[in-house]
Amino acid sequence: MSKTVEFYFDLGSPATYLAYTQLPKICAETDSQLRYIPMLLGGVFKATGNASPAIIPAKGRYMFEDLNRYAKRYAVPLKINPHFPINTLMLMRAVTGIQLHHPERFQAFIDGLFNALWVEGRNLNEPETVAAVLSEHGFQPQAVMALVNDESVKAALKGNTETAIKRGVFGAPSMFVGNQLFFGQDRLEFVEAALREL
Repeated sequence: MSKTVEFYFDLGSPATYLAYTQLPKICAETDSQLRYIPMLLGGVFKATGNASPAIIPAKGRYMFEDLNRYAKRYAVPLKINPHFPINTLMLMRAVTGIQLHHPERFQAFIDGLFNALWVEGRNLNEPETVAAVLSEHGFQPQAVMALVNDESVKAALKGNTETAIKRGVFGAPSMFVGNQLFFGQDRLEFVEAALREL
């Protein structure tokens, strides 16, 4: 059986962005597969009673400082988005649609959106900004919006989110190695260790 990391993610989480920058390297070094599973973090929060740490001002300030520490450790760019929090319903439906219908372009799609959010700090709450970002990365906004409104895509994202909740996910990023759950960009060393033990 091949070694796999199941990566439950939502674009709107800066901690998820940091994990996304590191997981491909970890998987390459451990000869493992990385399986991206888009979910809706808002749905997870609603079902579990959890909320973003940023709603508590002192905790939010600390979280952003800590994320910057990790960005420096990983040597990756990070700009805390001035428009945070971002409503990611449309974005995560788009991600799900691309994954289902254009898997060969999935990596380029999430690369562009993660970069827009957490490197460029763009306001992806605005449909016109989303359209501009998609165009810049070679995607047709109207075609992507058709996927966003596709009922099978909506159902797939909802199903992923429900499965995540059933498996014990309460936030993002959440990663599974087998049945072991690891939460947070600060737990990647444990993800790597679990892969090496398989």
